[in-house]
Formats: sequence, structure tokens, C-alpha cells
Amino acid sequence: MVEAHAEGEVGRVVTGGVLDIPGATMMEKLAYLNETDDSLRRFLVFEPRGYPAMSTNLVFPPTRPDADAGFIVLQGDRAHAMSGSNSICVTTALLETGAIKMKEPETVVRLDTAAGLVTATATCRDGKCERVRLAMNPSYAHDLDVTVDVDGIGKVKVDIAFGGIFYALIDPKQLGLKINPDSARALVQAGIATHRALNKKVKVVHPENPGLNGIAYTMFVDRDEKGLIGSTVLPPGRLDRSPCGTGNSARLAVRHARGEVKPGDRVVARSVIGSTFEVGFLGTTKVAGREAVLPEISGRGWIHGIHQVGVDPSDPYPQGYLLADIWGDGFDLLK
Repeated sequence: MVEAHAEGEVGRVVTGGVLDIPGATMMEKLAYLNETDDSLRRFLVFEPRGYPAMSTNLVFPPTRPDADAGFIVLQGDRAHAMSGSNSICVTTALLETGAIKMKEPETVVRLDTAAGLVTATATCRDGKCERVRLAMNPSYAHDLDVTVDVDGIGKVKVDIAFGGIFYALIDPKQLGLKINPDSARALVQAGIATHRALNKKVKVVHPENPGLNGIAYTMFVDRDEKGLIGSTVLPPGRLDRSPCGTGNSARLAVRHARGEVKPGDRVVARSVIGSTFEVGFLGTTKVAGREAVLPEISGRGWIHGIHQVGVDPSDPYPQGYLLADIWGDGFDLLK
């Protein structure tokens, strides 16, 4: 198991010891984990083997001939189809451990995900994966200016968009909040409350891939004197440490729908801890007749450890546990 992070967001990569998950495609494997047998996710993600501020990535042989490796993202609430930061972690881990042969100055790694093929182009030098550019899934604005009544807050306006998974994007100024480390707990509480309210009101389904459905996360999006800043809230209650790849893909789709960007534009997006992704607008396409954007996300990943996990047969908590003191109180958002 390789420990890695992408611009601050931990994405553990399981490179061995896991038998294949049933399913002929990555979407079928994802559905199996979420709908049939959730024990592996709980075993790897919950305490004492996991902790809130991390994801765990299961790596598989690809299920399609045009891919080099497949992966699924495990998080506190469920298994997810796609993640930009985790794609960077997986690419970095596969190349630097030699699981996929590194070629300098660039290596292309085609990732098989439940959201579709993601092409990672890694800049490599002296055995190190220095930066990864991701050609992300086609992303589109689903619905703009949706108003929802949130308990304890009142009316909150969001934009709903797909960036590999579905997001509800929130301007924190309407809540009197700023995106900074000191506001992390307040952002989480507001984001989880809004997510909870949206679950009761909004149903979203990808028009070409019905297995991609439901709002995965809320994301606060703002601009300050340094440029774009954002922070994703992940159930049951913590902030993404990276700028968020799928979130910025969804944000790019919304900005395009509002006429704020055009193909060829590039921008730097910052996270709550000040780390950055470069976001590029490669072009446009259609998703079931909807105008969609082709985003590129570029960032760095680092390996920071290698270890093994297991369970003693006498351990009374073989699938772990989680408590609201550090995991947050959005337990009703767990699947």
C-alpha cells in the first residue's frame, strides 16, 4: 500500500493484496461496492486503519482495451467514480513504484474509471513523477441558481454541475463565510447541512451513464485578490485539502455556461491550504445534447510512505468505526 498526497489531499493507493471486485466494467465494480458488499471500503477507510482526511484507491487491471489501469476511490461515505487528486496520486504511485514503466520526459497513463477514460500525462525526470496533467471527463452545468431551504441557515443558492461526479457549488459570501483554515469547521457544517437539504429536493442523473447519480459533494467557490479559491466538503464532514480536480471541472462548466471563460483559457485554482491546480479549458463537446467542456487539471503528487494493513482475528472491530468528534456529523449522508 502506497501513501501519497496530491497538493495536500491524501490518496492512499492499494497496489496489492485485494482480490478483484466482481464486475465486467469499472461501473459494475463501483455498483458492487456500493450496493452489494461494502465491507472492504469500511475495512480500509474507517478507523483504526483509516482516518477522515484521506481517500483509499483500489487499483485494478483495466476493463477496457484502451486503458493501462483502472481504479475506484473509497471515501468515508461510499465508493466514488472519479477524483482528480486521486488520479494524480494513483498515477504517481504506479510510475514511481515501477508498476507502470516510466518514460522520460513524459509518460502517458490511461486510467479506466467508472466515469470514463481519463488520460494522465506525467512529466518525469530522474525517476520522479514531477507533475500530472489530467484530461478530465466531459463536464457540464446541470442547473444554475437552484435555491434550497437549509435547516439552521435559511435559503442557500447553488449551481449543480457534473465534473466526473455531481457537485453543488456554493458562494460562501451568501453565508458570511470565507475559504480559509480558520473557517474550516464552519464551512463543513454549512456544506453538510446544504448537502442534506439538497438530498431531499434534488435528483440528478447523468444522461449517458445512469450509474452516475446523486450530488456527491458540496463545494464552496470564491475569488479573492489572488484569484480563484475553492474547497470541497466531503461527508460525513471534512474539507478536501487539495483544490479538487472534479470540483474544478464542474466549476469550469458553470463558468462556461455563464460566459466567463472560453476554450484555451487557463487559470490557477487554490485550495483552503493554499496549494494549487492549473485548470485548462481544452474545448467543448456535447453530453446527450448538452453543451459540455473538456477540462484539464494539472497538479503534483508525492509518495510519503509505504505500509501494510491487516486485521487480527480477535480484533472486535474488523470493519473499523467512526465517531462524530473527528468525522463530522453528516452520518445521514453515508450510504
